[in-house]
Amino acid sequence: MYASASTARLKAARRLTKRALRQQERAFLAEGPQAVSEALATGAGVSGLFVTAQAQARHADLVAKAEDAGIDVQLVSGEVMSELAQTVTPQGLLAVCDFVDVPLDRVTEARPALVVLLANVRDPGNAGTVLRTADAAGAGAVIFADASVDVYNGKCVRASAGSLFHLPVVAGVRLSAATAALRGAGLRVLAADGRGSVTLDDPRTSAALSSPTAWLFGNEAWGLPDDLLALADESVAVPIYGRAESLNLATAAAVCLYASAQALFSPGGATPRTPRCSPGRA
Repeated sequence: MYASASTARLKAARRLTKRALRQQERAFLAEGPQAVSEALATGAGVSGLFVTAQAQARHADLVAKAEDAGIDVQLVSGEVMSELAQTVTPQGLLAVCDFVDVPLDRVTEARPALVVLLANVRDPGNAGTVLRTADAAGAGAVIFADASVDVYNGKCVRASAGSLFHLPVVAGVRLSAATAALRGAGLRVLAADGRGSVTLDDPRTSAALSSPTAWLFGNEAWGLPDDLLALADESVAVPIYGRAESLNLATAAAVCLYASAQALFSPGGATPRTPRCSPGRA
């Protein structure tokens, strides 16, 4: 039997589609089997699971795992799922999760070798993709600074493909405070900027990437203004060998992060992979 659209659980879940109410409840919605699976596997606080009949049949093991963990599971119609997931073709599984962001000092205490800083990044799909890329490249944390998009925005959560539950995320800090703290933890701050004084393929840049690095990425449309560029130790341009005017944010981030990962974590890299601090509720 489908859960009534007027139940307290559904009303509470609907509230989480609004940023202000997510902040108030310190909870968010994670949609899709990948996100739900990672939330359960990593021990993130999951308080509820909504599932359609089709998804229940397709992902019976995942639903059973949630039930075994004592999580409240409610069967809902496709219409209700579409409303909660806010997508045209929802995947039929949606978890209610506690916030997972951590304080900045928890990141710096772990002495990470690679960190991502997002400043004024507004597109949730881009932000989620960068988070996923940072996870794949072995980054120790992603920091959402200044006026960046809410990391718990549904599109950002989906684009992260479960990586939100894999590595520490810091939300809502000033970029000036973040860069100062990271520099104090031994990281060099590099800003990805088309006007950079050096290029990523410069041998000197490649050599420098073998040291702990925080990459700073700016807004999709206007990049990093001068006052934010001034917070970095150096600005680095991704070289364009063809006729393209530029790279989009997520692609540029992937190029920079994998250049760092190769220098830091490959067999010939100078710096061993450092343990990450555990994601968890602040």
